[in-house]
Amino acid sequence: MSDFQTDPEPNPMDHPAEQPAGSDGSPRFGRLLIVLILAVLLIVAITFGSEAYFS
Repeated sequence: MSDFQTDPEPNPMDHPAEQPAGSDGSPRFGRLLIVLILAVLLIVAITFGSEAYFS
């Protein structure tokens, strides 16, 4: 009896199996873009507000 695994594809790091590519798990870039735009607008608003407040 040997100490080697009998798996055809050994997984020494115990990583989960690779997920199949497809539209089911694709990221939502539209939502990410909206959040990015809102974050930039918030930074711009803070910048102009602090400039008006401190000058």
